[in-house]
Amino acid sequence: MNFRHLIPLILLLAISGVPADGLPDLGEASQNTLSPQMERRIGETIMYDIRRDRSMVDDAELTDYLNNLGYRLVASSQGNLQDFEFFVLRDNTLNAFAMPGGFIGVHTGLILAAQSESELAAVLGHEIAHVTQHHLARIIAKQEQGMVTSLAALAVAILSARSNPQVANAAMATAQASSIQTQLNFTRDHEREADRLGLQTLSKAGFDPRAAASFFERMQKSTRIYENNAPEYLRTHPITSDRIADLQNRLESLPYHQVPDSLEFQLMRAKLRAEEGTPQHAVTHFESALREKKYSNEVAARYGLTTTLLRAQEYARAEQELARLRKIAAPNAIIENLAIRIRAATGPQGTVIAQYQATLKNFPDHRALVYGYAEALLQNRQSGDALKLVADRLRRFPNDARLYELQAQAYAMQGKKLLSHQAQAEAYAHQGNLVAAIEQLQYGLKAGDGDFYQLSISEARLKALRTEHAELEKKP
Repeated sequence: MNFRHLIPLILLLAISGVPADGLPDLGEASQNTLSPQMERRIGETIMYDIRRDRSMVDDAELTDYLNNLGYRLVASSQGNLQDFEFFVLRDNTLNAFAMPGGFIGVHTGLILAAQSESELAAVLGHEIAHVTQHHLARIIAKQEQGMVTSLAALAVAILSARSNPQVANAAMATAQASSIQTQLNFTRDHEREADRLGLQTLSKAGFDPRAAASFFERMQKSTRIYENNAPEYLRTHPITSDRIADLQNRLESLPYHQVPDSLEFQLMRAKLRAEEGTPQHAVTHFESALREKKYSNEVAARYGLTTTLLRAQEYARAEQELARLRKIAAPNAIIENLAIRIRAATGPQGTVIAQYQATLKNFPDHRALVYGYAEALLQNRQSGDALKLVADRLRRFPNDARLYELQAQAYAMQGKKLLSHQAQAEAYAHQGNLVAAIEQLQYGLKAGDGDFYQLSISEARLKALRTEHAELEKKP
């Protein structure tokens, strides 16, 4: 059996319809048995493997877009008292899933399948409700440590399925015996509550709630593809016509209002399409769409074509299309970042640095620009300027692991071993890898450089990380 399409749906509490009001608040009971800190620990444990997998999309613009969209919904959700992290996995299946601790994964296939931003928001709103109501926490609390192990096995299965279905089968066999049946016992009530609250969140955040019905109908058709091969635990909770009908009945009482997509939504979908298949195939796709005017947004279509031309190393044509794009688009950080990437492929490093400086004056907090500028400075051996840039951004974004990695590179370039290890330790710590963080600080303290103040900071941080790691090693 090919688990590539099925395993993520197991970890996911599957997307469904919206029933009548008056359901019990399922989230409260879990608070008494599983702390928010423990939920975060379990989520970080799974994320540690996911972050290291090649299917994790390392694209600052896409990640920022998804997190901005997600937090717009979180701000309108009921009972939220925690942080969230939204991330993307490169997988062409239509899927999203929630994990303990506020981690929500979205497949690239789902983003491309969403025909409007409201449809994508409908899925995120549903998953946010699973987290705020602590549905997975209830499952884990009931199974205690056994469920933690099962979820970790499921994470391994999710990642293994992308490269080795046989390994995924073995991982699933381990996870299935101890947890899947129990998970299904909770699924119906959890789904009903997530549907109800997700729709409320969607409407309150200013999106079109009717998008939920249209998207879930396509989800239903998607699951039918696997009906003959799907295992029993997947067939027991399909997206049924009755539940979609309940959703449509509920929507009748809501006023109709059309919600336009943001340009960022269209640009991110174009970027994902530009990365599909061979470069020439992608170029042909966008050329055809523009020639036949088969696009929902011309700016996004031209952005997609320009991106694919850069990918195909057709730099002259990319510059020509960029000029056409700028004529029809308002100033935009995503488009300007593409312009700098084209310049970096064709022009001298000095002009690239100057272009970053000018662009960041207009878009100072666009992470892709900040990262690109720091990398360009390091490539040009301007480590001092890179450190100033990173230090400024860390004051505003102290949890950004990538900034710490750039800081570590800059210190290493200056031969400051203690500070380099210290920065790399912070990068690991913010990625949830406390063991690696502790090792980096130990290396730094043995490096033989650094003044008394720097050594004291490293020693204190090492002690704090060891204490935190010891606490996390204790059983729930």
